[in-house]
Formats: sequence, structure tokens, C-alpha cells
Amino acid sequence: MTAGPIRVLVVEDSATVRAYLVQVLSADPQLRVVAEAGDGRTAIELCARERPDVVTMDMMLPVMTGLAATEQIMAHHPTPILIVSASTNRGELFRTYQALAAGAVDVLEKPTGLDSDDAWEKHFRAAVKMVSRIRVITHLRGRLGGAPQQPAGAPGPSPAADTPALAVIGASTGGPGALAEVLSALPAEFRLPILFVLHIAAPFGTAFAEWLERQIDRPVLLAEDRMPLESVGARVIMAPPDRHLVLERGRLRLTGDAERHSCRPSVDLLFESAASEMGSRTVAVLLTGMGRDGAAGMLAIRRAGGMTIAQDAATSVVYGMPREAVVLGGAELVLPLAEIGPALTHFVASGRRFLTR
Repeated sequence: MTAGPIRVLVVEDSATVRAYLVQVLSADPQLRVVAEAGDGRTAIELCARERPDVVTMDMMLPVMTGLAATEQIMAHHPTPILIVSASTNRGELFRTYQALAAGAVDVLEKPTGLDSDDAWEKHFRAAVKMVSRIRVITHLRGRLGGAPQQPAGAPGPSPAADTPALAVIGASTGGPGALAEVLSALPAEFRLPILFVLHIAAPFGTAFAEWLERQIDRPVLLAEDRMPLESVGARVIMAPPDRHLVLERGRLRLTGDAERHSCRPSVDLLFESAASEMGSRTVAVLLTGMGRDGAAGMLAIRRAGGMTIAQDAATSVVYGMPREAVVLGGAELVLPLAEIGPALTHFVASGRRFLTR
């Protein structure tokens, strides 16, 4: 990104809404709208010509959908994309998840009129600035590969582990696509229950479990309070939006306790409860995300003797949460995204903590 104001392309089919978004952005001297588009095809052309620092993208567009435009932009002119969506129906939610998996960085709900316009406008400008700083790549899968790394200065792995009985995963920015890739790599023989936390705004979390299930061909459900862990079987369980998911006396518990690191649900709370309840029988994965949620929890699992894997910098959309886990010494392995699923499969099947090269 060049010095000076952040250059923004606004993509929105409603002329009224588009004018409002432009007005909100133009009120901040750190932001400059360099182009506007009312359909997906024009958005692609303007992105190629203007090379903005960030794109705000609606999903429901004429000529070419926001999803198709996102896929084309990320394939040919990779640019940080903030989805600005009304999230009013299941179909649009699914398109939003697909766009996030295709490389869009984050998603923000359009103003509803129920909250203060000033609060939404401030949030919108902050989100645009944050997304503009994210490094994006052309083909996420094409950049995968490389050998696992052991964090310098971290304690060495224990020579043996108890039989794995639970997998826990945490993710944030860039998480939808990363989760789908890891989970789709697991074979049918992988029978551990999997609990995960994804930081995603409440309006966009309602149908995510259903979308993910379609991507990975494995049952995915929202967690239910007091559900016995033993009844989960080989299913994947998602923490509901705005509820912490923890393990307590062999059951899943949902709480409205205070946020941790400004997050609810919190990866740390899930990981710490898994360390306490399951100890060395836990396998933990921390994927791409901004901030440090999950790092302390991953360290707790490693100290309890569990297996811990962090996504590496090269394949993370945001190398924040995994990096914090590495710095703390909580990550036993640091792997490219494409190697995490196979590593989980290998460890659960064999009990060996490192892949044979």
C-alpha cells in the first residue's frame, strides 16, 4: 500500500446505499474513495484499473454476483476485500461464506437502523482500515507447502501421549476457508469429536454450521448446553455466536460470561477447559486470525501433554493468533494449512507426534 490515504473501491448495487457508504468513508481524511461500482463485472474492471488498497463488496449484485467478483479479483488482482452484506437470507449467508473461503478478509453487516448510525459508521471506517492492512495472496492453496517447524526455545515434545479423545480448533480472520480445508482433509476413519470456535459476527454465524457441513461431508452442529461429550461422536460442533463453549464435567456448556480478548465465544476458554477436562488426550489447532485469543489456551493444552498445531505465517490470512501461540511456546508444530489435516490424521491414527519425512 502506498503512502497517503487508503484508496477504496466501493461496490454496491443500490445507488442510495452506495452514496451513503462513499459519504461515510469520505468523512475520514485517511480514506479516499477512488471508484464506485454497481455490479460485479464493473467491480473487476475498476479493481484492475485503479488498483485500490481495499474493496468493500456487496454480495447481491447484478451482471455478476459479489461472490463471482470476489473470486475473479482474488485470482487476477488480489486485493483485500471487506464484505458489506445485509445477511438477510440463507442463500446470501452461504455466498458470504464462499466469498470468505475464496479470499475475502472479513464481513460487516449493513446498517439496520436499529443502532446508532454514528456507531456503525465508526465501525465501518475502522474495518476498512484494518482490512486494508492485510496481506492477501493470489492462490491461497498455491502458496502451501514447506516443512513443519518447531518453535525456537519451546519445550520439546513428550515421547508418548495418551490416546487422543478430542480435537479442538480456533480460528478468526480467514477462518472459514481454513476450517473447511483442514476438516475436509480428515478421512472417514477420523472419529474424534471436534469442537471449534470461529470469530464471526452473530448475523453471519447462524447458518455457518450448515455451510461447513456441505464443504466437508461430515456432520456439523451448533453446540447445545449440557450435551454430553460422549454423545458427540465423530461430529463437528461449533460454538454458537456470542456464547462461550467450554467443557465441564464431561458436558458441553454454553455461557454468556464476559468476553475474553474482546471475543465471545473465546478460543482460550474452550482450549483451557479442554486442557483441564481432557489433558493429554486433547489435540488442538490454532488457525489464522487477528489478536491473541487461543494462545494461552494452547499453551495450557501443551503443558497438559496434549498435541498442539499452529498454522504458519505463509498460509495465514492474518498471522496473529498462531504467532502468539508460537511466541508463548504453546505450539508444538507450526504447519502450512495443507499439512494440518494430514498431521491430525497421522497423530490420531499412530500416536506419533511428528510426521515421518
